[in-house]
Amino acid sequence: MTPEATGALLAQLNSSIPALDIEVLEMVDSTNAYLWERFRENRSMPRVAIAKCQSAGRGQWGRTWTSVEGGLYLSLLTPLQLDSEYGYSLTIASVWGIASLLHQNDIPVQIKWPNDLLLNGKKLGGIKTETKVRQGHIAAAVIGVGINFTNPFPEMGINLASFWQGDVQISGDRLAALVITGILTGIRKLQKTSIQSILPDYLTLLKNMGETIIYEGHQGEIIGVNAKGELLLQISAIGSKSTIRIPPGAISLGYES
Repeated sequence: MTPEATGALLAQLNSSIPALDIEVLEMVDSTNAYLWERFRENRSMPRVAIAKCQSAGRGQWGRTWTSVEGGLYLSLLTPLQLDSEYGYSLTIASVWGIASLLHQNDIPVQIKWPNDLLLNGKKLGGIKTETKVRQGHIAAAVIGVGINFTNPFPEMGINLASFWQGDVQISGDRLAALVITGILTGIRKLQKTSIQSILPDYLTLLKNMGETIIYEGHQGEIIGVNAKGELLLQISAIGSKSTIRIPPGAISLGYES
């Protein structure tokens, strides 16, 4: 994987994407942490860091992300102007953009609320979004993505090599270019319109739609996600219905065994 090859593929995928500073690193503690260091140094934005391995990869909610060689570990640093109240819309827009573009390239992923990528019901990848807030607005964000490509994966996971039965059908550079383009596509749509214009398409890719779950003793059906990233659970009783809003991170939805 090289910055030049990834950049050239980016230009092919979307000629309107501006030139990006792309760094490919042999080893780093975390691509998110690395880009925040570049941010503190007042480096140009947007910029991308890709690592072959991470020694301290991070997932959402403080979880670790195993980052051995063979996976795609990528982060994008970008300037923003977004109300912090709707900060989670950035995650929704990014995961939707990535999933949509992978679909267009014959990788039939689904989304597991709020921000995991599923393939055949198993975890293919995930997203971790971090932001800097100034005066109530998000001024910059780092969107980190980990995708299982040819690396080993846990029991509830899958990688693209196994999905393709060992015949890897795209290069690492192309996978990186697809992910970067997907993130930027989602962010652009979010900034030009609103999260409300993205949610219908996000929900068509959401595997959890219609599932029955139990939350805090209440059994209900998942009927959607709102602009704040909250899961909407419809509770039915005789003669009435109500909706519970579940914040991101308050419950973990499972994977197929």
